Amino acid sequence: MVYTNWVALLVLGLVSVVVFPDWVCLCLAQNGTRPATVNVGALVAYRTTIGRVAKKAIELALEDVNNDETVLNGTQLKLTMMDSNCSAFIGTSAALELMKRGNVAIIGPQSSVIAHIVSHIASELHTPILSFGTDATLSSYQYPYFFRMAHSDMYGMMAVAAVIGFYDWKDIVVAYIDDDYGRNGVLALNDALENVRARIVNKVPFPPGVGKSEIESALVQLALEESRVFVVHMNPDAGIDLFSEALYLGMLNSTYVWIATDWLSSLLDSNIPDYETMNSLQGVIAIRRHIPISDPEHAFTVRWNNLYKDRVVDVRLNAFGLYAYDAVWTIARSIDTFLIKGGNVSFAGYPRLSGASGSKTELAKLKVFAEGSELRNILLQTNFSGLTGAVKFDKNGNLLGSAFQIINIVGTGFRKVGYWTNQSGLSVIPPESRVANSHTHQTVDQKMYDIVWPGQNKLIPRGWVLPNNGKHLMIAVPIKAGFNELVQKVEGSNMMKGFVIDVFAAAVGLLPYGLPYTFVPFGNGKSNPNYDELVRQVAAKKFDAAVGDILIVTNRSKIVDFTQPYIEAGLAVVTPLREVNPSGTWAFLQPFTLEMWCTTAAFFVVIGAVVWILEHKSNPEFRGRPKKQALTILWFSFSTMFFAHRENVVSNLGRAVLLIWLFVVLIINSSYTASLTSILTVQQLSPTISGIDTLIRSNEPIGYQEGTYVGKYLSEELNINASRLRALNSTESYARALLLGPSKGGVAAIVDSLPIIQLFLSTQCGFTTVGPEFTKSGWGFAFQKDSQLAIDMSTAILTLSESGELQRIHDKWFSQNHCGTQATEVDSNQLQLKSFWGLFLISGVASFIALVVFFVRMIFQFIQYSRERDPGDNSSSRGSSASRLKSFFSFMDEKERNESTEDTSITPKSQPCREDMSITPRSQQCREDMSISSGSQPHTWLEPSY
Repeated sequence: MVYTNWVALLVLGLVSVVVFPDWVCLCLAQNGTRPATVNVGALVAYRTTIGRVAKKAIELALEDVNNDETVLNGTQLKLTMMDSNCSAFIGTSAALELMKRGNVAIIGPQSSVIAHIVSHIASELHTPILSFGTDATLSSYQYPYFFRMAHSDMYGMMAVAAVIGFYDWKDIVVAYIDDDYGRNGVLALNDALENVRARIVNKVPFPPGVGKSEIESALVQLALEESRVFVVHMNPDAGIDLFSEALYLGMLNSTYVWIATDWLSSLLDSNIPDYETMNSLQGVIAIRRHIPISDPEHAFTVRWNNLYKDRVVDVRLNAFGLYAYDAVWTIARSIDTFLIKGGNVSFAGYPRLSGASGSKTELAKLKVFAEGSELRNILLQTNFSGLTGAVKFDKNGNLLGSAFQIINIVGTGFRKVGYWTNQSGLSVIPPESRVANSHTHQTVDQKMYDIVWPGQNKLIPRGWVLPNNGKHLMIAVPIKAGFNELVQKVEGSNMMKGFVIDVFAAAVGLLPYGLPYTFVPFGNGKSNPNYDELVRQVAAKKFDAAVGDILIVTNRSKIVDFTQPYIEAGLAVVTPLREVNPSGTWAFLQPFTLEMWCTTAAFFVVIGAVVWILEHKSNPEFRGRPKKQALTILWFSFSTMFFAHRENVVSNLGRAVLLIWLFVVLIINSSYTASLTSILTVQQLSPTISGIDTLIRSNEPIGYQEGTYVGKYLSEELNINASRLRALNSTESYARALLLGPSKGGVAAIVDSLPIIQLFLSTQCGFTTVGPEFTKSGWGFAFQKDSQLAIDMSTAILTLSESGELQRIHDKWFSQNHCGTQATEVDSNQLQLKSFWGLFLISGVASFIALVVFFVRMIFQFIQYSRERDPGDNSSSRGSSASRLKSFFSFMDEKERNESTEDTSITPKSQPCREDMSITPRSQQCREDMSISSGSQPHTWLEPSY
């Protein structure tokens, strides 16, 4: 009996294992295999602010986890915490010691330098690392067991770049500690600045443990530079020393911008700085890790504050304390899931570390976590709400969701001036509020509150100044053989004058700062200098800028920065004028273009046909043999040109069409007469070339200004043979070459910028521009690449343009016309179709509407006519479409019958005639029997109510 019961229990157990394996594993894990303790290590720097906060937060979290019965189900976390002592060597030794002791995970380290080393070891030993290191390069496939409990510096630098982009600063100086944390942070900042079109112009590395004297020497050099926007990415001690020295050197005035990364906000959160420290931070901007407000976070903050008041802790809580607390709960929850799934906490030796002679080295004591990969996979699936918000990792072990506050140090504390998230950018609205009210997220929200800048300045700093080295800007000015109205050197001095110089001086006068500069002539004044070479020397920093009639083109813009164009300078063609005699055989055809003649003739025929259709049935003058009717159409239509048509139009629709057409004819006649009179009586001057296209095809020589881009453009872009090009250098040489002409060694035309041509035409008569400008460009001032002066000068030029000052300067130099009232531009006197298109459209639409109304009326009359002719016969409905259509057109061809006005209805006497009538020509006799009483008025069939 006992044997039978034992067998039954055995079978029942086997069935349970087969049918409910997960339940059996769960029970075994909970009751049989769950260990009493699980070892976890922690590595922090006890002497640092972040380390002290993290150490106490880890201890509090461990206490809470072990007291919570819903986590680990009786298993206790056993913590081993060690001090990295702010040393990569000591920190690495401490990490190795923790891994010897069989810890399933390590919380920390906070140092990115130590994290790099420890992560390599952890990857080999399959031990997850939950670190506070913010170095962006730690998050890679190179460290599969690395989990970041604090947001990466990549996001912090994106927040800094967003602030820089918001204020449109371009050149940035970065001061940083020269270690993994500092260098990789600068790389992340450089990538982020590219997205806002800014750049790092100077990197200032400081060694770890840098002294004040080294910081002072570096700042003295930076004070001589142009950029005034500084980003400080250092550790707290060195960072505070840097700001102290900057205050001493007078670098915290209104021209400077100082932005600190999150090291400063962590320091201010954890300590109450003294007066000297706060005084050196006035006007500084910093980023601060944003922790959303929640009940657990508030409760823990109150708990910490009580400990601080009781002096249990000597620092105030910062964001890294909350990250450390969440790290303990993260590993506790993951271990609980690991044990529930039947995970086994076991370690094995690392045989590859055995000595060659067979004796084991000290490193061979390191233990590999046998199921560390399973715990890693569970950590990647973490998803719970902690003190810092949602705790969730991406596939690389990065904490998801990043948000930063933008703070401004003012007085004895700081104020929040904005928020930044990687989803929505800058905003004055907290991220959690934006998520709850997503419909409020609009582009207009991308802003910050006003900032108090260094020196208690409320005006936004420009971000740069002229280098404080006592030197004047060297401005190159091209000196040419001609065109002195643009720029010329004053004899006996280094002064310059001209249109270009006046524009430059007026723009400099609008700058909000003084600009010391010296003009340097470029060229000997006997021949024109090469403008491409001038631009290249600016790019090579031989000159600080170039001021002249410098055309803005693509290849030059690649190596220098141009200002906003101060005058349009597209290329145009100028040719000599010659007298023409328009009084030829076909002069009467010249007032209209071919399109105008064809359209007018077509409309004469169309209008005649429309009037014939409308009048044919009711007007005897539009009836008769086909040949007669065709001649009537042509005669009527063309005689309307002279209002001499003899045919009377009796229908209302025909009169309406004719009235509109006569108005069109009146306008055309008047325009033709005026244009022909002008052609026959006014002396005409015609250019020898009609535009750039005919110039290219002509194979005639072409002149251009020596040293300019025009010659290169004509040969390379328009494929004009270089043998056809003639370099000229003054208005006199332009006129001489054009008057000589191609046959005597001159040129057929000149191609140059429009302002140059305007200067030429203002003093030289008998020439004109032909065709439109065939390029669109302008003249600008050239500065070295990425020069802030180019931006400020562009703003000044726009101000001159809007105020009208730029036009006044232009008129001063370009309005001296010595050619009297002679026209300098020749356009075609022929009247274009586009000038009359509206009239033709109106006439055409009116004719179309009249035809539609007429045919609707005819169809209606035809239907009634058919019914009255054969009231009892529906054969018409059964007839073929062809026969009905033929009957309809025959009906339209008949003349409308007239009756006496004494009786508007059809008399009974005429009824048999209607019944016997046929809609064929044979019905003519019936119609002849109908008479109209004397004095009667015509009366049509079924007179419509139109």
